Amino acid sequence: MPTIKTIKAVVGILYAENDTQILITKRRKDKFMPDYWGLPGGKIETGEGEENALARELQEELGINTIRISLKHVMTHHYKDNTVNLSIYSVESYRGNVTGKEGQDFRWCNLRNLSNYKLLPTMRIIINRICLPEYYWITPDASEPELLLEKCQNHLNTGTKILQLRSKDFIKQSYIKTIHRLCQSYEARLILNVPNKTFKELCDGWHLTSKELLKYKKRPCDNNKLLGASAHNLKEVKYAEALSVDYISLAPIEETLSHPNAAPLGWVVAKDIVSKSNLPVYLLGGMGSDSLVRALNIGAQGVAGISKI
Repeated sequence: MPTIKTIKAVVGILYAENDTQILITKRRKDKFMPDYWGLPGGKIETGEGEENALARELQEELGINTIRISLKHVMTHHYKDNTVNLSIYSVESYRGNVTGKEGQDFRWCNLRNLSNYKLLPTMRIIINRICLPEYYWITPDASEPELLLEKCQNHLNTGTKILQLRSKDFIKQSYIKTIHRLCQSYEARLILNVPNKTFKELCDGWHLTSKELLKYKKRPCDNNKLLGASAHNLKEVKYAEALSVDYISLAPIEETLSHPNAAPLGWVVAKDIVSKSNLPVYLLGGMGSDSLVRALNIGAQGVAGISKI
């Protein structure tokens, strides 16, 4: 059985046009995964720190000198013959003009147009990490449609960019259409967490409960839609990763009125699970705006909830 080699690598996210564009580079013919597009960067040399490695790679590849960078995400990806431990940094400021010093092609690409390129397998997760907001709101009981619609509008007015319409009961397609149209008017996305999903509803994506998650053997919707999943432990998180979901909702972190009998995971366990997940993770259960900084500090994508968000 061949030995699987582990490679430590680092890449940088460079932004332009008010953070709506990022720099992607095309891998040369003589490189691993030739002709695929990804972020600039490369292998970390023996004895080299991550930040020094990124500075060296960006100077060699692009002719720029980094001034300020910050760690955005850490992930592990398994290829057929090797495993890549990848650290992704946001390049917040640099000196110099970007050029293809090694003869490689590069593009400043709008985030919405990245799907037009032949991207490295790791790029989908990285893009979600960049593009997903730091919080999303989950709707309460939908038994009073007009009141719920008013609450949706209030949250959208305050800047909510992902709204999860959750219900244990059937919701009419006409009502879903109304809320979807409202979300579109605020450039926000509607995610459905409803029973009897067909994955054909008019929305921007779906959310799977943990029970629903474990029923599927492959991703049940197209890649151009968001797919989220609830998880309560590391095993479910890893199952969701194998299913290629786009984000995880980990719950409950603290005690919550909506699930009073569920034992909270606590922040120590949450931090451990987040550190072992490739996917963006939202924390749920007693979370509010005052929990956001703490969630970000342990590497989570952010927080989500019903009453406190």
